[in-house]
Amino acid sequence: MKFGKELSSQMVPEWQQAYMSYDYLKNLLKEIIKLKHRTNPPHPPHHAVSGEGLSRKMTLYRAFSGLVQTPGKKRQSSGQTNPSLKIDIEEGYAPILVNKGGHGLETTFLMTAEEGGEYELVFFRRLDDEFNRVEKFYKEKVEEVVNDAIMLNKQMDALIAFRVKVENPVGWGWEERTVEMTRLASDVATSTAAIAASTPARTGTMKPRAQARLEAIHEGGSNRADQSDDDENHGDARRSILSKMAAGRPAPIEVLDHIKINNTKETPRSTIKGVLHSSNNEEIIFNRHNLREVEEKLKLAFVEFYQKLRLLKSYSFLNVLAFSKILKKYDKITSRKASKPYMKMVDNSYLGSSDELMKLIQRVEATFIKHFSNGNRRKGMNMLRPQMKRERHRLTFSTGFSAGCVFSLIVALVSIIRARNIFQKDGYEDYMKTMFPLYSLFGFIVLHMIMYAIDIYYWKRYRVNYAFIFGFKQGTELGYRQIMFVGFSIGTFALLCVLGNLDMQANPRTKSFQALTELLPLFLLGAMFAVLILPFNILYRSSRFFFLTCLFHCLAAPLYKVTLPDFFLGDQLTSQVQALRSIQFYICYYGWGDFKQRKDTCKDWQEYKIFLYIVAVIPYLSRLLQCMRRMFEERSLEQGYNGVKYLLTIIAVCLRTAYGFETNKNHKFILKILAGVASVLAAVFCTYWDFVHDWGLLNRTSKNRWLRDKLLVPHKRVYFIAMILNVVLRFAWLQTVLDFEFKFLHTQTVLAVVACLEIIRRGIWNFFRLENEHLNNVGKYRAFKSVPLPFSYEEDDEKDD
Repeated sequence: MKFGKELSSQMVPEWQQAYMSYDYLKNLLKEIIKLKHRTNPPHPPHHAVSGEGLSRKMTLYRAFSGLVQTPGKKRQSSGQTNPSLKIDIEEGYAPILVNKGGHGLETTFLMTAEEGGEYELVFFRRLDDEFNRVEKFYKEKVEEVVNDAIMLNKQMDALIAFRVKVENPVGWGWEERTVEMTRLASDVATSTAAIAASTPARTGTMKPRAQARLEAIHEGGSNRADQSDDDENHGDARRSILSKMAAGRPAPIEVLDHIKINNTKETPRSTIKGVLHSSNNEEIIFNRHNLREVEEKLKLAFVEFYQKLRLLKSYSFLNVLAFSKILKKYDKITSRKASKPYMKMVDNSYLGSSDELMKLIQRVEATFIKHFSNGNRRKGMNMLRPQMKRERHRLTFSTGFSAGCVFSLIVALVSIIRARNIFQKDGYEDYMKTMFPLYSLFGFIVLHMIMYAIDIYYWKRYRVNYAFIFGFKQGTELGYRQIMFVGFSIGTFALLCVLGNLDMQANPRTKSFQALTELLPLFLLGAMFAVLILPFNILYRSSRFFFLTCLFHCLAAPLYKVTLPDFFLGDQLTSQVQALRSIQFYICYYGWGDFKQRKDTCKDWQEYKIFLYIVAVIPYLSRLLQCMRRMFEERSLEQGYNGVKYLLTIIAVCLRTAYGFETNKNHKFILKILAGVASVLAAVFCTYWDFVHDWGLLNRTSKNRWLRDKLLVPHKRVYFIAMILNVVLRFAWLQTVLDFEFKFLHTQTVLAVVACLEIIRRGIWNFFRLENEHLNNVGKYRAFKSVPLPFSYEEDDEKDD
């Protein structure tokens, strides 16, 4: 793999603009190559015999120089060479002077007088710009993690004090307390002194207090062996820093007098407190339950912080490697020796030589292993560095096998229907009114999962960090193969039930088991629900639990803080209204209907009609309440307009449902007009919102006219095709009002087709919605999620005030 592709594949997606522009610098080198080819065309090849034989290099005819080179012997170059290049190569003179100025790295190119020198001058100026930009970004991020380390250090002080209080709620005597506090802080103080004394001079730019707090996060034991030699050389420095730390740092137990526990867990209770303007800071209750909650929150904070450190370390390494690679290319093209002096300056810069990050990584590892894994290094490192899932061949095989089963069963089903001429039989109408809605539910689910799998495939292809956007725990996100496997497995079982139902009904021997045949879809739905709530660690438990949590948040929309996974799932549910109505039909058909005789009596019940309104409105009402909560929390009027979109859709859905039930011709005509107008208004408003706000398109001032400045898909026509499809599929709703007649399709089939078109539209919408979200994260360099901390200090609250 070429380095450019390797660099692109290993970048932090949200920081891709902060990396060195390797491709741009490579293009500048290509310009230099083109100039050299124009000014110095390549010599014709030499042949052994004129016009005959093989072409050989002149080096094959030189005298053999021996396997062992004579010391001090210099190579003689054949042909004419540029004198300046000869001096560069033989005497080791560099064609550049690299200086570290106030504005960053500044390179002076000494060969501008040569032919093509202006091109090389431009290359080094751009190279300096890239380096200064990369180093500036790196410094800013290191400063951020230092501030985070200071905050985590204060949290650890509070945690240790909390543990002490929980272990002995009555309190210790002065001597016992002094001994215990000394034991808890001894490792911290010893490691702090050794590290502080051996810190390079460049770290002196940090504030003394910040430096002390940063180093105090180190928890003993892991590096003592490496620091034994430093202890002898820096004994005085250790004693001085120990005295300062002892004087400036309060006793750990006294920290509890200045902290409060943050109620960061979003629950209906905390929401009600927020509405009533009650404080979210609770009085400290010292028990083991609260201790476990505090430890769990801090554990998550440390894991996220450690991930940030690792990615920042990778950022530094990749950029230094990129500078080395591009300079080697330059040396190869120009036959100069510029890489050595330039890389020497890079290695001595903050980007190449700063070791604060490595020390901080070691301290975080030692702290986490000691306090959160009971000293078990393997367990602690597995939590800090979760293993990435490897793609298994059996998964690929299972996915392909289940897909093959689905297509084979579809062919078999079509063949059976045609062979038995089922459409012409008397029971066809009853089957379409009862069994078809039951089985169509599985079709909607499978189609949605296939569209989601396609989205994941293209998100990965265009490096959209969907796992971070959705907030999946690292290593637990499902790939497109897993989604395909689950979807095709459901489709296989559903088609088997359909074929089994038809076969048992047609076979005289099994016709007496009609009640059992009617229960097949119910058994399948029950099995799916049982697998979904299965508590055992099989069949993607973390993903199932994540889905159920988001689903519950959608149903209790105004009582939970709205996150992107919650409203994203809410939008998916708005495209599954027909599936939700199918679930309602399951309850009615098997609860109060005459399923043994395959008779649909549900529509005779007034309550069933009322619930058709409620079920259809629930997804849109959930999104409306989510928008209202975000509008008040974020003070964003834009979310209020977003809520109007769902309000219009609710009105349109209710009018369309009323139109379907109305039997009076005059009333039906009025409802048809109202439903049509409401549907058009809702479709126009929703389409505008999709393009402008969800996808970020239709920007007239963009460099990509009518699109946006940054596009992940290289072909612009894809965006225009997606917009056209979105409009067409949006207005497919009008079929339920306009009543276009398709003689070759049953009414239930038309409803299923319209529902499938809406699911396909949602799948297209998903890709561009997350693409826009990813680009927003890239623009803000937002690569990490904020983790709530368990404690708040009174001094921090006063600063915020």
